[in-house]
Amino acid sequence: MECEVIRDIDRLNRRLDRFERHLPRWIARPLRWLRAPSSRWVRIPVGLLLIVGGLFSFLPLLGLWMLPLGLLLLAQDLPFLRRPTRWLLIRLERQWLRFRRRKRRQA
Repeated sequence: MECEVIRDIDRLNRRLDRFERHLPRWIARPLRWLRAPSSRWVRIPVGLLLIVGGLFSFLPLLGLWMLPLGLLLLAQDLPFLRRPTRWLLIRLERQWLRFRRRKRRQA
């Protein structure tokens, strides 16, 4: 059981590292700090606040983008979110690559 949990954490971290490399530096640096194990007590409240902010996406400045980011942060600490989050990252990456291939063909 413990080995499986460690494997899930490693797989999720590899996906998040890959995702992070494509982000602008001003977003990637704070995200990397939040993902560090020492930032757990900051990461959990920030993740919850982002989820709540995503639910109020109809208000100015808040948006639906906050919901998945909050779930990504919470997946670092909540085992039941790790696999679905990793699966979602894989699906999004595949869709993005398909979209880029189609766009290149049209150009």
